[in-house]
Amino acid sequence: MKLDRKEILKALETITIAGEGKNMVESGAVQNVLIFGDEVTVDLLISTPAMHIKKRAEDDIRKLIHEQFSATAIVKVNIKVEAKENPNEIKGKAIPGIKNIIAVASGKGGVGKSTVTANLAVTLAKMGFSVGVLDADIYGPSMPIMFDVETEKPISIVVDGKSKMKPIESYEVKILSIGFFTAPSQAVIWRGPMASKALNQMIFDADWGNLDFMLIDLPPGTGDIHLSIMQSLPITGAVVVSTPQAVALADAKKGVSMFLSDAINVPVLGIIENMAYFTPEELPENKYYIFGKEGAKNLALDLQVPFLGEVPLVQSIREAGDYGRPAALQTGSIIESVFEEITRNVVQETINRNQNLEPTEAIKITTMAGCSAVNKK
Repeated sequence: MKLDRKEILKALETITIAGEGKNMVESGAVQNVLIFGDEVTVDLLISTPAMHIKKRAEDDIRKLIHEQFSATAIVKVNIKVEAKENPNEIKGKAIPGIKNIIAVASGKGGVGKSTVTANLAVTLAKMGFSVGVLDADIYGPSMPIMFDVETEKPISIVVDGKSKMKPIESYEVKILSIGFFTAPSQAVIWRGPMASKALNQMIFDADWGNLDFMLIDLPPGTGDIHLSIMQSLPITGAVVVSTPQAVALADAKKGVSMFLSDAINVPVLGIIENMAYFTPEELPENKYYIFGKEGAKNLALDLQVPFLGEVPLVQSIREAGDYGRPAALQTGSIIESVFEEITRNVVQETINRNQNLEPTEAIKITTMAGCSAVNKK
């Protein structure tokens, strides 16, 4: 039989690609069919990168043309893979009513990132800002403990005809965490897509209301959750927490590098040095630099990002976090003063960022590999 483009297209309607549902013509997988003499070229666009599916599609096309049209035809099949949108993938869009979204990150675990996030949140609330905290550390959520709401469960409310989660409120801070939906002793054993779906719900299916600041407590490192968050939301800026220790600084540097990379391009508001020094209660004038001296401060200088301040190693900070009352709420204490200074610096850097830079857009990762200024003072 003569090689005829229309007839070949009609014949291809009898072939279905695994996972596509419809035949390869109806599904749009066949992009083009070209005929040059005894040569047939079929361009395919499929959504599944699996090698066996690509090989099966190629073999089916070649067999069909050889059997129905010409046994001597030269058949070339060009296959391009373009994955369909994942319904569980977090989408990039702003949350109405939220002015500034601050990601709090650390390159290394155990540097006190969650503790700093909790204390920043309550200090912002004391200053008169409306504040929310999204606990994005899916595998190690700690905000329910730090805000003494470990046994609370978010309720469902109807907003504009849609069912929404109502965040838990503690110390005038709105909080959502995966910890509210799992037992305290239950391990969260999820792959990336499941974690992204949970974050998607806590971000977009919640009634956050109007917030001056949403703080996102990211997990340690620079992994899948970080990309999901930055693909989901227009982050105003990032705050990186580190101890002065060399091994923590090496990872903090990677964290800063991730935010500043061309692919992500999220402004870094600054670095906070936690556990900067220890002062015994009986020797208030003495400072012992247990983890090194001014390491994070020097890192900020080297990377040319703001240094937001240092938090001393104080037993009451740890105790307050364990008891569920952030230490910055201790009126008249040195800790209150420390976090007030750091929080003022965060607010000022946010103002500077919003005045001098265009609003951040949610990033789009194309390879495998409008936030308004703060008006309050």
